[in-house]
Amino acid sequence: MKIPTDYETELGQINRQVSELEQKIGAGQSDAGTTTRWLYRMFHRASLTGSFAEFEVTEGAINNALRRIGPWPDLCLLKANLDFKFHRLANAKQDLAMAPCLVDSIQGQQLNADINFQEGRYLDAKSGYERVIEDSRTWDNLVRLAYFKAKMGDEAGAEQLYVEAEDEISAKEMRSYAWVELQRGLLDLSHGRYAETRAHYHRADEAYSGYWLIDEHMAELLGAQGKFDEAVTLYEEVVGRVPKAELQQAIGELYALMGKPDQAQLRLDRALAAYGESVERGDVHYYHHLTDFYADVRENGTEAVRWARKDYELRQNFAAEGALAWALYRNGQFAEALDLMEKALSSGVRDARLLYHAAMIELAAGHSEASKQLLAEAAQINPRHENFHIHH
Repeated sequence: MKIPTDYETELGQINRQVSELEQKIGAGQSDAGTTTRWLYRMFHRASLTGSFAEFEVTEGAINNALRRIGPWPDLCLLKANLDFKFHRLANAKQDLAMAPCLVDSIQGQQLNADINFQEGRYLDAKSGYERVIEDSRTWDNLVRLAYFKAKMGDEAGAEQLYVEAEDEISAKEMRSYAWVELQRGLLDLSHGRYAETRAHYHRADEAYSGYWLIDEHMAELLGAQGKFDEAVTLYEEVVGRVPKAELQQAIGELYALMGKPDQAQLRLDRALAAYGESVERGDVHYYHHLTDFYADVRENGTEAVRWARKDYELRQNFAAEGALAWALYRNGQFAEALDLMEKALSSGVRDARLLYHAAMIELAAGHSEASKQLLAEAAQINPRHENFHIHH
C-alpha cells in the first residue's frame, strides 16, 4: 500500500474540512463564522493545489458571502488577500477599507506593507514590515522583511531573518518550513550557488514530501545547470498536476535550448493561448508573463510594450519598471527605456538580470563604459545570470 505524501495527507484533511463545513452550511448553519471558516479552507485548498479554477470558485463564494453577510472583517481580509495574489492591488486596498478595523490589525498591516512594496513605496513597505515584527515576531512576518532585504541586496540580513523564521516554526508546520527553505534556495539561486540551492530544496522535500511547488523549483535548478532533459521530465510531471501556463513556457524554452524547435513551438503556443484566455476572462496577473514572452521569446517589441504598459498601470515598482524598460529596448525606444531603467535601479534593488538588461540598454544608448560597469556588477552578484531561469 502506497504511503501518502505529506502534501496528499494535508490535502485530504482540507477536503474533509471543506466537506464538513459545506454540510453544516447546507443544514442551515450559514452564520458568518461558519461561512468564513469554510471560505478560508477553500482559499487554503486553492493555494495548495495552485488551481486557478479553484480560486475562481472561491472568489465567487466570497463575493456571495459579502453580499449576504456584509463587510465582515475576516471576509474582507480574505478577499483582499485573494485580490493581492492576482495583482489587483487597487481592489485589495478597497477590500481592506470595507472593514476599518483591519487598518490597525496585524493582518491588515502585513498586507498594506506588501501593497506598498508592490506599488514602489519601498520605505513605507520596510517600515511597515519592521513595525509588524515589533508587534508580532512570527515566522511569516520575518520572511516578509527577509524577502525585502534579499531584493535590496542585503543578502546577509535576509539569510539571518530566514534562519530566525525557521526557528519560529513548530514541528506541526512543516509545509511552512519547506516554504522558507525554498526561499533560501531562491536566494542562493539568484547568486548562482547551485549546490547550496539544491541542498535547500532537498531539505524542503524532506520536511514536506510530494509538494509540486518543490518539484517546480527543482526543475528550474536543473535547467539552470544545463540538465535540460531532466528539467523537462520534471516540469512535465508538475504540469500534469498543475497545468500552469508559465510552466508550459518554461518547457518550451528548454526545448528551444535543446535544439528541438517543433516541440518548443508547441509548448510556447500552449502557454500563449493560456495567457490569452486568462486576459479574456478579465484577469491581470499574466500581464508580466506576456511582457516577458514577447520581449524574450517572440521578440515582438510592440506587443511587449503593450503588455508591459498594462502591467505598469497596476504597479509602479522596480519589476514593472524594469520589464517596461526592457520591452521598450526590444522596440527600439532606447531613450525612454534608459529613463525607466534608471528609475528601476534607483529603488536600490540588486538583481543580476535587471542589471544585465540595464547594461544592454546603456550600450544601445551609446554608453559603453556604463554598460561595462553594469555587466561587471551583474556578474559579481551572479556569474551565471544568463543561464536558464523561469519567469515568475
